[in-house]
Amino acid sequence: MSLAVPYAKSRHTANSTKVTTMLPLDRLRKLLRELDDPDPEHREMPRNYDVPAARQRFRRFADAAEQRFGPSVSAGMGQDSSFLGVVEVPGEATRTGRPLQMAISNFGPFVTARAGLPGLPDYEERLDDEFVTWLDELCTELGCVYVPIELLMEPYDGPTSLGDDEAGEAVLAALAAASSADEGEEEEEDDLPPAWYDRYFQYM
Repeated sequence: MSLAVPYAKSRHTANSTKVTTMLPLDRLRKLLRELDDPDPEHREMPRNYDVPAARQRFRRFADAAEQRFGPSVSAGMGQDSSFLGVVEVPGEATRTGRPLQMAISNFGPFVTARAGLPGLPDYEERLDDEFVTWLDELCTELGCVYVPIELLMEPYDGPTSLGDDEAGEAVLAALAAASSADEGEEEEEDDLPPAWYDRYFQYM
């Protein structure tokens, strides 16, 4: 039995401008918990997952990104992961000069995005408001739910076991190494606790 996900509301004004309203953060948190199935067989994808429909959705998502940002956009699908795929936009194709990464989860389907170099997001470098509006409209069109990266980085307190995941440890080690090379400062995140990002947008 699948859960019905309440997508963001969409309407058109008199001048045909599309307006979307993102779900409140508390409702998004509730959705993250409702769709979290601790069954080991469903860590990567939910029950009754429609793989062909999901792949078609990702193709449309990637095509929309290429139409907006140009041919330098790259896209790839996940494997052994809770995310469906990732779309990356190089800095030279964005208005801010910072690269963008957008991802679709197998669950929800949730969508998130972050700016800057790969690694943990820098909260002080907010996504461009116009880009967020475009992404939210695209999510509404595709039947997805946009979840801000800040919300996904909140500590994970769901029922699925994530702490001993070897792939997650490898990713964290790579991020720590990249951080050392870029900043040359002391490591302050040796034992990062799992976040909701790790549940829905990570290798399993």
